[in-house]
This record gives sequence, C-alpha cells and structure tokens, in this order.
Amino acid sequence: MPVPHRCGAALPPPPSPLSWHTINLVLSPLCRIIKLESTPVKKSIITVALLAVLAGTSGVLIGLAIAHLRHRNMKPSSARLAAPGTPSNSKPADQPAIIRFAKDPVPTPPFLVNDVNGKSISTAQLRGKVIIVNFWATWCPPCRDEIPELIALQNKYKDRLQIIGVSLDEDNPAAYVKAFADKVGINYPVVMGTEIAKEYGGVPALPTSFVVNPDGGVVQKHVGLLQPEEIEIEVRALLGLPVSAKIETFVDTGQIFLKNADRATDLPDVDMTGLTPAQKTAVLKRLNSESCTCGCTLTIAQCRINDSTCPVSKDLAAKIVQEVKSGAAPPLSPAAPTRGGS
Repeated sequence: MPVPHRCGAALPPPPSPLSWHTINLVLSPLCRIIKLESTPVKKSIITVALLAVLAGTSGVLIGLAIAHLRHRNMKPSSARLAAPGTPSNSKPADQPAIIRFAKDPVPTPPFLVNDVNGKSISTAQLRGKVIIVNFWATWCPPCRDEIPELIALQNKYKDRLQIIGVSLDEDNPAAYVKAFADKVGINYPVVMGTEIAKEYGGVPALPTSFVVNPDGGVVQKHVGLLQPEEIEIEVRALLGLPVSAKIETFVDTGQIFLKNADRATDLPDVDMTGLTPAQKTAVLKRLNSESCTCGCTLTIAQCRINDSTCPVSKDLAAKIVQEVKSGAAPPLSPAAPTRGGS
C-alpha cells in the first residue's frame, strides 16, 4: 500500500525490509509542524531546516536498504566455500607440482679451483651432496635478485646441499667480486668461472643454474631467475626428503647439455611434417652437422635448442627440410663447429 510522504504525496514502497512505520514516525510529525505554523516566513525557515534533516535521514535509510539488498543477493564464491586453512590459489589435490630430472644424467664436469677467498673447491669433494652450480655476474640484475633465495636455501639444508656461485665477471677482478659477495652476505663459495662455463657447454644467458644429484649427475638446468619453491622441491627430492610433487624423467636431448642435441628427434619450430622416416633422419643429420651462420659457433640443431628465437637457424632449418623433401642435393657447407658443449 502506498505510503504518505511529503505531506500527502505517495511513493511505492521500496524492495527493502525496512519498516515504513519507522519512516512515518519521522515524516508525519514534520508535516504537522509545517502545517501548524501560520506565518509564511516561519514556514519557509522550518521547511528548509526540516528538508535538511529529511535529506540526511533519507541517505541513511537508502544506504541501509542497499546494504541489505547486497547482503541478500550475494552468492558465496568458491574461495569462501573452501575448507578452513586451504589457500584460495592452491592446486587441487589431484594436480601436484611436477619436477623433471634427466634420465641417465651426464656426470658434472669436474673442476678444481680456488674461490675468491683462496679456498680450494673440488667437485670430487662434494660427492654425496646436492650441488647447484649457479652461473651469475655482479652486473646482472636477476642474478642479484636470486642471491637472497640461494643464501636461505644454503642455510636451510647446510651440509646436505652445496651451492657454488660461478662468477662470469670478465671485466671485474676477483677482489671486486669478493667485496660484492661479502657485502650481500653470500654464504657459499664463489669462484671465477669463464673456463668452467666452457666445460658446461657455454652459458649464453645469466643466471643459469645446473642441478647435480648426490651421485654427481647433472639432472636439470634452469635458465633465468630461479623459482624458490621449484628449486627447493628439487633439492628435497634429490635428498630423499618428502615432497608434494610428481617426479618425471626425460632424456637429455640438449635441454641440459647442447652436445646431446644429436639425440633430439624434434627441434623448436622445425616443421618436419610429411617427411618419411628416412627423410627425417637425413634432416636431423644435416641439422647436427651443418653450422649456424648467426655467429653462435653452434650447429643448426644446437642453435635451435639454445635460442629458439634465432631467425637465422630457423630459416636454415626450414631450407634443409625443403631440400630433403624435394630431393635436392645438399650444398657444400662449412664443417660443423667442434664446440658443442659438454
């Protein structure tokens, strides 16, 4: 039923559970006061004052009505329905994290060097520990960003994990690197490592980290900034500690060491669709024996694995595929580089 408002006007009731009795209690006396005043000036003054009060009261009532409607119409989200203590961004129980290790891993390249403090560091002495060989440089921002995580990881696993920082600061002396390491609180050995990088097949991007199992096999390589949760799960799995992750294995076809690129049967952005098995074998043989001309000193196959964005190796690979498919004789090409990575 319409409710009297503003001295006789009527408005339909809003869809709010607020009682119109409450509104009447406020408005009816105000209307009576205005009607009882006979002087026009008094009526005007009182009317203005009462309208101000009415405006404030109306704002409060409307706010309460809107709040009630929102509360009544709100639907619980899936996050609100989660069990107590379950993070809203957690993975379902049937989708654990996946970590991957190389099957039949290649032994880590051995080295015996002195760190920036003059202490001898030998890979042979580290057998039985998980090792992270972290190639970095003081001038590399992401390298600096991951140092606190590496420090925390070394502190947490102490004698069961050994991180080795291999500095590729070619333009800075060891004394400079030592001062930097001392300043940021690095708690693991730091060595100068241009020659060590060559033993690992070259390190085209920084930071790059090689993960070594307690038996001395290189089981994973991470290019770019380390993900703290991922690297810790890998360390724990290699130490035989419980992990909430699925462990898979893969054959290293250049993902870790470029010298293993000749094991690959597929390469990034190399379309061998429609080739017979014999033609595919011929293509792979050429990709692993002919040099890329982008200046990388790698074979075409190694360059595709090492830098899948390289337009030169991509075009060369596509040309080889077309030549083999059409039966054209391969052109004379320079010998493949001897540097293929360890």
